[in-house]
Amino acid sequence: MTDEVPLGALIGLLVLLLLLSAFFSGSETALMSLNRYRLKHKSRSGHRGARLAEWLLARPDRLIGLILLGNNLVNFSAASLVAIIAFQLGGESAVAIGTIILTLVVLIFSEVAPKTLAALHPEKVAFPAAYVYYPLLRVMYPLVWMTNVISNGVLWILGVRNQNLQSDSLSREELRTVVHEASAMISRKYRRMLVNILDLEKVTVDDVMVPHNEIVGLDLDDDIDEIAAVIKSSNHTRLPVYRDMIDNVIGILHLRHLAHIAAEAGIDKARIESLLTEPYFVPEGTPLSTQLIQFQKRKERIALVVDEYGDIQGIVTLEDILEEIVGEFTTDPANEEEDISKGPGGCYIVSGTANIRELNRTLNWELPTDGPKTLNGLIIEYLETIPAEGTDLELAGYPIEIMETTDNMIKTARIYPRQTTIETIAEAKPLDT
Repeated sequence: MTDEVPLGALIGLLVLLLLLSAFFSGSETALMSLNRYRLKHKSRSGHRGARLAEWLLARPDRLIGLILLGNNLVNFSAASLVAIIAFQLGGESAVAIGTIILTLVVLIFSEVAPKTLAALHPEKVAFPAAYVYYPLLRVMYPLVWMTNVISNGVLWILGVRNQNLQSDSLSREELRTVVHEASAMISRKYRRMLVNILDLEKVTVDDVMVPHNEIVGLDLDDDIDEIAAVIKSSNHTRLPVYRDMIDNVIGILHLRHLAHIAAEAGIDKARIESLLTEPYFVPEGTPLSTQLIQFQKRKERIALVVDEYGDIQGIVTLEDILEEIVGEFTTDPANEEEDISKGPGGCYIVSGTANIRELNRTLNWELPTDGPKTLNGLIIEYLETIPAEGTDLELAGYPIEIMETTDNMIKTARIYPRQTTIETIAEAKPLDT
């Protein structure tokens, strides 16, 4: 019967089968290579092909079963057809040669080439293919269902369960990687902001607060002239008000409210007390992500950080948290000059009270931030003693020279970039004279 079919028709049918094989192979790779999050975005935007592809990928076992059924059917049919064509052309001896030629043709034109194309342009291949697979799956569903039942049963015997499949959700670290890899679509500044948002849970109010000894406030036990001087020189719009010591805070004063009254009747302690709002206390160790939400819920912008005994450890503001996300947008030149200054030989003269996180952010350093919050605390923890002036050490790869100390703390230190050696410090010391 096959002898009655023209050879040209057989060859044409073989070419068609090879094209179908290429379609099944390439579309399988394309569908499995789709970015699931980009696919969801396109689907929600109303893209018809994306919606069909998302529906197909919701049950990958059915999709793979359909593709393999089609691919195996056309490949086996092509093999049989080649045997017939080869037999007509050269007899039994030509069948083996035809099998070898078919293997090479299928490998190159129906497997490697279409799969490579699909991997390079998955959406261009997958979305049109989804229009074919959607109705095809509807038609062939009974056969696909039976195939999946048998294959899933084999997997169940081997201990593979559907509930063991990984979710499409990303962990925080995986999301960080996605943000870093989006360099072509998101500018460096915005990538840094997104990463900073992801890192908010790693940072606590202790890391960004103004420490207890640096809090600027109003002591109602002082003379009114001294209080007025503090208000006049303050760089902050909200100040804690206390009696005798900062631990006895009685309220928070918004200087804008005070300005309206002062313009009419002057400043006195009674008027100041009448304008105070209730202080807001938060426990130390609170993650910034949590505190940001609490500020929003309570309509607050400033909070006093307290330890387990209720003692005030510092002040944290909404601006402190926002600066962790967008970077510094307010500056205090006096404090910057006091904490960090450029020294000779590429070094920096740093105050012992300088915040480690601020140092890392300002100078792009990588000093450890999982321990003490200040440079003084970091060095003392490392040495386990208060060092003498002139002591040289290397901490986290940064050569450090202690310049000035008191009985209980380090006042200033000279820090060099990481590539600097201790010998270079010794050579650079005379330059400071």
